[in-house]
Amino acid sequence: MESTTRLSERHAMVRDQLEKRGVQNPWVLQAMLDIPRHFFVPEEHHMKAYEDRPLPIGQGQTISQPYIVASMIELIEPKTTDRVLEVGVGTGYSTAVLSRVVGAVYGVEKNGNLLREAGKRLLALDLPKIQLKEGDGTLGWPEEAPFDAILVAAGCPKIPASLLYQLKVGGVMVLPVGTREEQKLVRVVKGEGGHFQEKELYAVKFVPLVGQEGWPQ
Repeated sequence: MESTTRLSERHAMVRDQLEKRGVQNPWVLQAMLDIPRHFFVPEEHHMKAYEDRPLPIGQGQTISQPYIVASMIELIEPKTTDRVLEVGVGTGYSTAVLSRVVGAVYGVEKNGNLLREAGKRLLALDLPKIQLKEGDGTLGWPEEAPFDAILVAAGCPKIPASLLYQLKVGGVMVLPVGTREEQKLVRVVKGEGGHFQEKELYAVKFVPLVGQEGWPQ
């Protein structure tokens, strides 16, 4: 049984970090309340798990701050029938949240050690609508395409062409684009005939997306 302290911390997180900053989707807010973020961070950071900040998860990677996770998921306008590709599974936290608001999540992670640990956590929480794959996230998951939405949780030098191709017409992709050090969050909507509508949103700072259509190793 989870402690009431942890649950009250999540209530405060949702109220102060999400609702007060404009996250409105009730299903996203409920998913952020339901999924225990402390379960997805190293034990030494458990006491900081519900602070509005990214946290190190080892191997040069981080778990995104709660607001960024909620905001990015809200921006794809998730529906319960959606099939969503997530590039950069990390600890599996955003994967878990996402799985509560869409039909199916397909997560790709380059780091095999992180992916195996994420898989164990997601299995322990009994989240059945998730499939995971180790591989180059910049190339997506062509065997499962097309996707209703794509979320990229690492900074890209440009929008990967493979991901654009794997997005359904009318689909939405949200990803950070910029330099290795800082990026702008971009929302892309795929139109008919290969046309794309891009909108820059706000400044973010993600670890680099390494891969064939991303940054070199």
